Amino acid sequence: MKKGLVSPKELKELYEKDFALWAELNAQLLREGHFELLDVENLAEEIEDMARSELRSCISYLVVIMVHMYKWDHFRHLTKGGTQKGGFSWVYSVERAREEIRMLFEDSPSLKRKLPEMLEKAWRLASVDILEEVAKLGVRLKRKDLPQNCPYTYEELMERDLEKELEELL
Repeated sequence: MKKGLVSPKELKELYEKDFALWAELNAQLLREGHFELLDVENLAEEIEDMARSELRSCISYLVVIMVHMYKWDHFRHLTKGGTQKGGFSWVYSVERAREEIRMLFEDSPSLKRKLPEMLEKAWRLASVDILEEVAKLGVRLKRKDLPQNCPYTYEELMERDLEKELEELL
């Protein structure tokens, strides 16, 4: 890229018009060392958004764990398999979500310390999902019927051995 090809003002305008091209040009400017031409303000914002996105992904997986663990603990008897054989998919879903979180931690270890702080935020989201999920099982609950605060510790959500509990039932 030639230095005068795009001005900082044009690059800033491009951010709103063609994000993909904006990102491509900024990456090229970075690689070529043309720091004075970068759209620094929007670049900084996008980098911050990337970090928030990783944390939101972790929270989303934590919500899955909460929902399925809560259903396992309180509504397994309503499944076709009943208490003894119901809820298998919930156990596997918890394991899958835990593995997704572990993989995100491998890529971004700082999330390990941030995720436990998001427990109550995740529970608020999980509560809404629980209401929807148990309605499919024929149970009509209201938000006030669920615990106001997360009934699980972070450690329990990440380490409780549901597969062992499942084996003990069989």
